[in-house]
Amino acid sequence: METTKENVQRSETQSTERITQDLPKRDELLLTPDEQRIKEAFQDHNWNEIKTADSWVIFKVMAEFVEGFDKLAKIGPCVSIFGSARTKADNPFYKMTEEIAAKLVRHGYGVITGGGPGIMEAGNKGAYEQGGKSVGLNIKLPFEQHSNIYIDADKSINFDFFFVRKVMFVKYAQGFVVMPGGMGTLDELFEALTLIQTKKIARFPIVLVGRTYWQGLIDWITEVMLGQEHNINPEDMKLITIVDTPEDAVKAIDDFYTKYLLKPNF
Repeated sequence: METTKENVQRSETQSTERITQDLPKRDELLLTPDEQRIKEAFQDHNWNEIKTADSWVIFKVMAEFVEGFDKLAKIGPCVSIFGSARTKADNPFYKMTEEIAAKLVRHGYGVITGGGPGIMEAGNKGAYEQGGKSVGLNIKLPFEQHSNIYIDADKSINFDFFFVRKVMFVKYAQGFVVMPGGMGTLDELFEALTLIQTKKIARFPIVLVGRTYWQGLIDWITEVMLGQEHNINPEDMKLITIVDTPEDAVKAIDDFYTKYLLKPNF
């Protein structure tokens, strides 16, 4: 009888231990989604799992490049417009972006944006309402980003990878108009500057709109990066033009191509 009782107790104890092992630990339940992803990234994976996952990523990257090249190769000369997704429709920079995009269309260019709200929406809206080509290169994000309604149906592309999307912005743009924005806007700006500076791509006009917004950054680059530390050359500062009006933004792009006797061809 005692033996049977001990066996039952031992069985109950083992079952409790198994259930406890299967339940998430208290510390894990307190992790944020970002912390959980970090933890999972450091968990042991066997070589076959790593190889399989990497192979699928390669195919996904290839698929995004193929779709981007296929759709954007047909659009003709365009200007990429960057800026914050958080800019509201009553913000002066939103209105200014609409006007810049409309003028670009009237001067023969299409407009490429990141396809989301804010400045991106304003750029697509200005192009769309003028009957010009309105391209949206959207990216899936957990917040802020969703497609705006002013993108041409056949010129909307969704990306998972930022680096693929950045290639499309640069490869198919004849110029950059950079409105006030955040980290993503700076990322696009310095990507273009780096590629031109290192001669990985040909030079094209980069226009910053809003002197009061950008002047502090330009002063720091000039005084510290260039003047104090000599980490760039004086010629690199000529890659950027700062303006305050839609007219001057479009004129900077027109003047650049007039110098080389080039014009949009559609």
